[in-house]
Amino acid sequence: MTSEAPIALALGDPAGIGPEIIAEAWTQRARTAPAGGAPHPFFVVGGPAVLRAAVEARGLDCPIVPIAEPSEALFAFSAGLPVMAGLDAPYTPGSPSEAGARLALASLTYATRFALGHSAAALVTAPIAKAELAKVGFANPGQTEFLADACRLPYRDAVMMLAGPSLRTVPLTVHCALAEVPGLLTSELIAHKARIVAKGLTRDFGIERPRLAVAGLNPHAGEGGKFGDEEARIIEPAIRELQDEGLDVTGPVPGDALFTSRVRGTYDAALCMYHDQALIPLKALEFDEGVNVTLGLPIIRTSPDHGTAFDIAGKGIADPGAMIAAIRMAAECAAARARA
Repeated sequence: MTSEAPIALALGDPAGIGPEIIAEAWTQRARTAPAGGAPHPFFVVGGPAVLRAAVEARGLDCPIVPIAEPSEALFAFSAGLPVMAGLDAPYTPGSPSEAGARLALASLTYATRFALGHSAAALVTAPIAKAELAKVGFANPGQTEFLADACRLPYRDAVMMLAGPSLRTVPLTVHCALAEVPGLLTSELIAHKARIVAKGLTRDFGIERPRLAVAGLNPHAGEGGKFGDEEARIIEPAIRELQDEGLDVTGPVPGDALFTSRVRGTYDAALCMYHDQALIPLKALEFDEGVNVTLGLPIIRTSPDHGTAFDIAGKGIADPGAMIAAIRMAAECAAARARA
């Protein structure tokens, strides 16, 4: 892995806010720089006409510089936003279309190939509309699963982590009904994903000995079995197994205490039992800077932790903070891997 290549950005659904916040990220590129460093050059895979229209609609000073190869972004980045030509669609903010979905899928596919082929140091994905992509043959539940397939890994090896300046959370079960969660949780699943998280924090974030906190499932972490036995039967055995392997793991911690300011300073990532247990605190604390990071892949992938926001697309009010944070984190992770 090299950090010298540019970062590839997948456009996302062109009818969403992706194009305008990508362009805004280039105009505020100083904010995408890792602490004490310079901005890492990035480029967009496809959509030059979409991006020009988004720039005009938002009133930005952001020249679009066509490129033919990822390496050209290293030289073009100072002059404008480098964009690979050849893939495009009409710009219809707020009105998703089949043409836009095809562009989103093509952009994601080629950007992933660039990352896998090491011509991109990392991959940043703008938000997609899964329902629209399904209409053009996208068979995966989401971009994370698409990337796992592209990397020839089982879905469970691609672990979603939500990260902000003061908190990192990992949902151990993701897109499923809350009623299904107890049946999906196993000691083996918890231990497997915890190992991936620990390795990812070391490899991509430079944390030599990661501290993991594991949440309880039930109120008060079960309160000795009064409110459920999943803690004693499933969660505690996984924690003991991980501790026996030498990992710094604590828990199960009651969910209502895990995210208090005092407790947040005692761990590097919180492993949560279900989607909202992980995402509600992250979005409450870090909404404008929340980043979705995929751990366990041979490539680096980050994404803003929000959706397409079709309702505000093209209105010039979308906040680019999460996209800027996603690009900055991708650059930081690429540098960490290069040092390893």
